[in-house]
Amino acid sequence: MRCFGAKIGKGVTIRSTVRITYPWKLTIGEHAWVGDYAELYTLGNITLGSNTVVSQHCYLCTGSHDYQSEAFDIYALPIIIEDEAWLATDVFIAPGVTIGKGALIGARSSVYKNMPEGMICIGNPALAIKKRVIA
Repeated sequence: MRCFGAKIGKGVTIRSTVRITYPWKLTIGEHAWVGDYAELYTLGNITLGSNTVVSQHCYLCTGSHDYQSEAFDIYALPIIIEDEAWLATDVFIAPGVTIGKGALIGARSSVYKNMPEGMICIGNPALAIKKRVIA
């Protein structure tokens, strides 16, 4: 990925089945993990902080179409996953979303707006339900 312009920190694991549209729009901090069959649709920039987990089958989608445009114009907005956040299996992240530091997004959740730091967030659409306590 580095050869194609991705900025990747030390100790990062990207499973061989991960799909990345434009590697030069990807930044990953240190000791992050991107699981099997995750898709990073980088029409816009995606930033994964240090010690983050993007579990298997997650879909981070920076681009979409303007349904109000006659030409159905495409647009791209960045996605930011802050340090120590964890996206459980099969999470969808919409364009322009930031996941706060240490947040946990539950399995199969769909995230359409920013999620606060240090919270467990679940559902479709995802909602913050309680504080994440790390022992």
